[in-house]
Amino acid sequence: MEDYAHILDYLPNGRADKRGFRREPISYALGESEFKLFELTPKNNVTLTIGDRVYIGKNVEERIEILHVKRRVRYDDLTNAAQSELPFVIQQIVVEREAEYVKFYNEARAITTRFHMLELLPGLGKKSMWTIIDERKKKLFESFKDIEERVSSVHHPDKLVAKRIESELAEAEQKYHLFVAK
Repeated sequence: MEDYAHILDYLPNGRADKRGFRREPISYALGESEFKLFELTPKNNVTLTIGDRVYIGKNVEERIEILHVKRRVRYDDLTNAAQSELPFVIQQIVVEREAEYVKFYNEARAITTRFHMLELLPGLGKKSMWTIIDERKKKLFESFKDIEERVSSVHHPDKLVAKRIESELAEAEQKYHLFVAK
């Protein structure tokens, strides 16, 4: 269950491709814990900006900016602006929740006898995977900076996670989902 979401796009006059006399304002957002995509209805007289963190949880009294969650959407349902903002918002969430994703590097395990979770990160091959596994046996990683310093072949481990999240959102039919709820 998502409690908070980050705004990807805000359309104060609704979608231009929707017909109708009275279009209501909508916003597209990305949930911060399970990376679900939402179409939200903002409250009247509220202006949202891209990147804003808003409460969308069950406690209606705490919802300051959002009237209700209209529906879950797929990546293809997002506006072009929302799709282009998505990588930046994902990166922001990954950096803010660094401990959670460092824990992934520390606890990632084999999926099959020939395939490991770390190999699903874009740009990370078998050699880098084994280096990460060897280094974490010596001592668990403490931060993204620690991963970068101890594993010379891995640059910007936060961006690797963010790219994986983005690909899981864009290609929902993927077999393995590490970070995005199905």
